[in-house]
Amino acid sequence: MVFNRWFGSDKAIDKGVEKTRQGFFSKVAELFTRETLDEEIWDDLEEALLGADVGVQTTDEILDTLRRQVDSGSIRTNSELKQALQQALVDRLSSEAESQPLLVDGLNVVLIVGVNGVGKTTSIVKLANLWTQEGHKVLLAGGDTFRAAAIEQLKIWGDRADVMVVAHQPGADPGAVVFDAITAAKARGANIVLVDTAGRLHTKTNLMEELRKIRRVIDRHGAERISSILVLDATTGQNGISQAKNFRDAAGLDGIILTKLDGTARGGVIFPIVRELNLPILFIGTGETLEDISVFKPDAFVSALLKEPNRV
Repeated sequence: MVFNRWFGSDKAIDKGVEKTRQGFFSKVAELFTRETLDEEIWDDLEEALLGADVGVQTTDEILDTLRRQVDSGSIRTNSELKQALQQALVDRLSSEAESQPLLVDGLNVVLIVGVNGVGKTTSIVKLANLWTQEGHKVLLAGGDTFRAAAIEQLKIWGDRADVMVVAHQPGADPGAVVFDAITAAKARGANIVLVDTAGRLHTKTNLMEELRKIRRVIDRHGAERISSILVLDATTGQNGISQAKNFRDAAGLDGIILTKLDGTARGGVIFPIVRELNLPILFIGTGETLEDISVFKPDAFVSALLKEPNRV
């Protein structure tokens, strides 16, 4: 069974980006309500994109692309400019890595990484709930053994989602937890093991070695697919890029879950993250309940951002 990452609710994505849209991206949408395409729009568009945290380099690339189309005569109206901007934004949310299947037939072990406080544990259980609804059998592994609270939180959320949790006492070896989780998954016929991991960047060397050890355990005991997903808080803005780079170096990354997008007006940070790291956004958190996670769809995301203010 190959997971189709394009499954998701456009309505949920639309709701999730509401705050971002009402903030800086509403200024972008308003630009295209003008009657004529004039020179002032370039400065206004640059200001709006930078204000939305799209980033200097990504903004410059987008504006250069649009200017060339205007100069060549392929864009003549504000409506055409808006369509071209929408396509340019969608293009910058594409990644070479997104064509790889996240789940394959057999046992899949998915490491979930991220700093503390980004919504890592709740994202794990939301993801487990989503995949369970899709017919997968999921098991959770409490690999963050440094914090007793992380283990307890995972158990509580696991009970709510009716998903089995394998956990040891605080301070236990994370590799041993993962070994037991894989053993339990094979015994129960589960095809996905979701592994919570420690999220302390200030011990980066230890974190890297711990993640390497976990992967060695998985390699020894069998999994058809091993992947790592970073949970990133959208409200951290440009700092999220450096976080992602650190975890990519430590664990290797296959994609990102972007959380708290519904809590920021500066969700444009999603564009430089994809551009600089060449990593796909796989899922976005759109609220606080178990169901508030959506498979990320670039076209639906950009369309929701650029809705005209009177059509929100």
